[in-house]
Amino acid sequence: MKKAFLVREFNRFITCSICGGYLIKPCTIAECLHTFCKSCIVRHFEDSKHCPRCAIQVHETNPSEMLRMDKTMEDVVFKLVPGLQEREKQRERDFWASRESEQPKQRDETESPPFKRLKTERDEAKEDCNHLTKNNNEHDYHRDDPQIAFCLDCFQSSRDGDNNNDALLKTLPRRFIRCSSRATVGLIKKFIARKLDLSKDLKLDLLCNGEIMGKDHTLEFIYRTRGKLQTYPMTLQYREKIDFT
Repeated sequence: MKKAFLVREFNRFITCSICGGYLIKPCTIAECLHTFCKSCIVRHFEDSKHCPRCAIQVHETNPSEMLRMDKTMEDVVFKLVPGLQEREKQRERDFWASRESEQPKQRDETESPPFKRLKTERDEAKEDCNHLTKNNNEHDYHRDDPQIAFCLDCFQSSRDGDNNNDALLKTLPRRFIRCSSRATVGLIKKFIARKLDLSKDLKLDLLCNGEIMGKDHTLEFIYRTRGKLQTYPMTLQYREKIDFT
């Protein structure tokens, strides 16, 4: 016999800790993965740059950039709570009717919206700026990003006979680097390859504390999860990619 579950048993997973109600248009903070109602977290970020649950700093200047719409959570909430989706649609219709405004274009129920981050006023300002300077190739897209300093060292293997392309992998002329904390490992590898004039066939590994970092990891993620174990600035090491297969 199948066990029946009550909705209240799942409430702590599907309610917003700010308003106490069920998650409506849930948004997840990319930094800590806590989820809130869109309207609740946007209002919260007007006065604070920290997550209301864990108090982690979401962003130094514009925390709304780190919000992601969570369509999966929205579907789960609507399926668990009977009648909630219909009530929310009615509330939205009443909202637009009370303001004598055109209702937004209805989306096909079977169509899944793209998973993208919320557009902020800063994004719109950047789009306007890019439109006005589209013929200018000297853009600096990361000038306003949080910056991070780190050291790039050539990895020295302790095993005998591990020469391979060690002769090509020299120490960078300038080991200490400061750049956007959103730069990825893949971008750092390209930077190293260009500075050392490496062949395109030579693949690199980037390590932190002896652990290989994924190409999509950002410097901020690496610092928060591994770099804090080191003295500042953190040190990253590069070496020829090792095929373990």
